[in-house]
Amino acid sequence: MKIPFLLLFFLWEAESHAASRPNIILVMADDLGIGDPGCYGNKTLRTPNIDRLASEGVKLTQHLAASPLCTPSRAAFMTGRYPVRSGMASHSLPGVFLFTASSGGLPTNEITFATLLKDQGYSTALIGKWHLGMSCHSKIDFCHHPLHHGFNYFYGISLTNLRDCKPGEGSVFTWGFRKLVFIPLQIIGVALLTLAALSCLGLLRVPLGVFFSLLFLAALILTLFLGFLHYFRPLNCFMMRNYEITQQPMSYDNLTQRLTAEAAQFIQRNTETPFLLVLSYLHVHTALFSSKEFASKSKHGVYGDAVEEMDWSVGQILNLLDELKLANNTLIYFTSDQGAHVEEVSSKGEIHGGSNGIYKGGKANNWEGGIRIPGILRWPRVIQAGQKIDEPTSNMDIFPTVAKLAGAPVPEDRIIDGHDLMPLLEGKTQRSDHEFLFHYCNAYLNAVRWHPQNSTSIWKAFLFTPNFDPVGSNGCFSTHVCFCSGNYVTHHDPPLLFDISKDPRERNPVTPATEPRFHEILKVMQEAVDRHTKTLPEVPNQFSWDNFLWKPWLQLCCPSSGLSCQCDREKQDKRLSY
Repeated sequence: MKIPFLLLFFLWEAESHAASRPNIILVMADDLGIGDPGCYGNKTLRTPNIDRLASEGVKLTQHLAASPLCTPSRAAFMTGRYPVRSGMASHSLPGVFLFTASSGGLPTNEITFATLLKDQGYSTALIGKWHLGMSCHSKIDFCHHPLHHGFNYFYGISLTNLRDCKPGEGSVFTWGFRKLVFIPLQIIGVALLTLAALSCLGLLRVPLGVFFSLLFLAALILTLFLGFLHYFRPLNCFMMRNYEITQQPMSYDNLTQRLTAEAAQFIQRNTETPFLLVLSYLHVHTALFSSKEFASKSKHGVYGDAVEEMDWSVGQILNLLDELKLANNTLIYFTSDQGAHVEEVSSKGEIHGGSNGIYKGGKANNWEGGIRIPGILRWPRVIQAGQKIDEPTSNMDIFPTVAKLAGAPVPEDRIIDGHDLMPLLEGKTQRSDHEFLFHYCNAYLNAVRWHPQNSTSIWKAFLFTPNFDPVGSNGCFSTHVCFCSGNYVTHHDPPLLFDISKDPRERNPVTPATEPRFHEILKVMQEAVDRHTKTLPEVPNQFSWDNFLWKPWLQLCCPSSGLSCQCDREKQDKRLSY
């Protein structure tokens, strides 16, 4: 009698455990500012579905990105670790991958939450943007691909959405063109004219070979420039399904609807098993786009149209969960990878970036506007609705949170910088586990955050700050983003110190005259930095120039498309389905 009883007990225990594991949907917008959703104070953008999530769940008001740029922020989100630990933080000016045929990416030895959940029997999918690399040594090794990092299914783009991907929207490489193309061509032109004038006046005898060499160099620069303009879009802006290219270059026609349909189909395929869905929108990174149903409908131009279309997509997912009766057993998380890109202004002067509310700065810098992001979680019957939590939390916290909910052991062979959010969300604790947070600008430690125990103060010390241009503006408009080193920053000794709890706009740094504990506070923060730095072993730099630059042997291209690298299997598949 004991053996059947024990078998029944273990079966009941296993079924109970399986039933307690929620489905998990992680929704990430791209470059959405904390001042954009209505639930964070926006009065004119219509985001009823995002607002619904907040009213039915928890709104985090001090939710922070681990980096103010796409690639390192997403690496931290996926692994629960500061991006410097995985080599996913750059030591040079470019801080994100700009070519699909780069060899850098999320290292194969890094563990993502998708890997942990897949090992626990979850069905896993990434729909939308990846931006964490593709291949290492050959175009078919796919060492950095989502399917090599725990996802069963991938549909989306491997790189990112750029102005260069949409004809007529300009280029993110304008600053580089000026430095590497236009200025050299001007110098060559002036040199040719000067040498020609001196030769004609008989003041200098110039061999014809010098003229031909300069003309050849100018022709080479111009040819490479025109080739880059022609080939960048098809070589870097394409849609994939798993390992196959489905559309090259990608079309923006009904793109959000296609992503939404893929997400819905994945949910419908997995109603009987626990699933992890990462829905990573291309909205609202430029180039901005929206379908005809949303074009010219908002009060904020093309940017507002894109936000409202994304909100519609969120609503489609919520409605589907209700229809399938999965809502009560599904944890949904909504966020952005970093703050709004304030320097995004079109050639016509139209603002293409979002709102960071009252906060200073934006994407690519560690002022609050660059790292304070929306953070909303809903899980009916588990998380009390209508909560607002004003404690420091991080997008790195999602890793241990979903791992524990799925019953997956958190890796013990590496430092995990995130903390389980559930005790805070369920009201079992009132304090964040993050006493210190470290804010990196690329691979450089930029600022330190300290939330002392038994204190309401939140201290933030800047070791350096970006040089906004023009002076007095709220961004680095001459370079399109703020850079992290050299003449682009100002170092502070002693560090610039703010009490974020009293001065969230970061307008008035405290001084020894206004804060008697000024030096004591900085000493504690420096000791935390020293402890943190000792935990950072040297790792391969995924942003070395060798890893960062384009490699023709890694370039993915449609089969049988020749040198054009153009195809549209999605359109063909759509015709065949009729």
